[in-house]
Amino acid sequence: MITVIVNQAAGTRRDEQVRARLTDLFHAHRVPEQPVEVVDCRTAAAVTGAAASAVRAGAAAVVAAGGDGTVNAVASALAGSNTPLGVLPLGTFNHFAKDLGIPVAPEAAVRTIVAGRTKRVDVGAVNDRIFVNNSSLGVYPDIVREREVLRQQGHWKWTAFAVASARVLRHSRGLVVTITAGESTVGVHTPFLFVGNNQYQVEGLRLGKRTRLDEGRLYAYLAPRVRGRELPKLFALALVGRATREDALEAFATCGLKVDTLHQQPLRVALDGEVVPLKTPLIYRVRPLALNVIVP
Repeated sequence: MITVIVNQAAGTRRDEQVRARLTDLFHAHRVPEQPVEVVDCRTAAAVTGAAASAVRAGAAAVVAAGGDGTVNAVASALAGSNTPLGVLPLGTFNHFAKDLGIPVAPEAAVRTIVAGRTKRVDVGAVNDRIFVNNSSLGVYPDIVREREVLRQQGHWKWTAFAVASARVLRHSRGLVVTITAGESTVGVHTPFLFVGNNQYQVEGLRLGKRTRLDEGRLYAYLAPRVRGRELPKLFALALVGRATREDALEAFATCGLKVDTLHQQPLRVALDGEVVPLKTPLIYRVRPLALNVIVP
């Protein structure tokens, strides 16, 4: 049995059309003796629960049909098991799929899943919450929170993101944290702390891409000499390959790190684009080759 999990949070007519389309694609390309079950879910927690049930039932593969948030929710149930994760990229960015070369076109993605070639990749974890792409603190979780407020007020998502970014960057006071990696402990004031599952390209035209997901290391990125309102300039420097040369951006590789703060309340932490409150200290670690993924 191949279990396909669709995160239909909106519950719209379009969701019903997507479900029917996926059912037809799998029926057209599947191995005859391998039945396919399409499961609808409305929340990330329901996605993780459905994936866990599929693993217990002995599914041949569990497919995340959605964006990076849906991939995260399914991977949270599959990490540490041998059950393969299939990805049907239906989100806006689909970073995880693109970094692994998984086709974005639905029919090609289904053919990849049915072929069943697998590769083991790393996942990151913070306080035992999984991330397949990255986790961040500081301005990005604040922008996401502000964006959702604006979207609830009726703004289109890209307009909401632009307005939220301008507001947060204009008023951000930065993040004061203590970071411990190995035997080194430093206190920093930075507009963000970005922790990637493996190394991200931080300069040039491949900005934001990863060339491998099986190095077994996390990469941390921060900008202690940059204020929030200066981040657009940092982005411009990164595009032209000058962010690290001008010491605007710092990075280091590690197998794990601890992040602490003087604040008692939980910190807003972004995990693959979804924001959750987590109590400090934040304990980051890599789980090498913990996820079995179907790839081309």
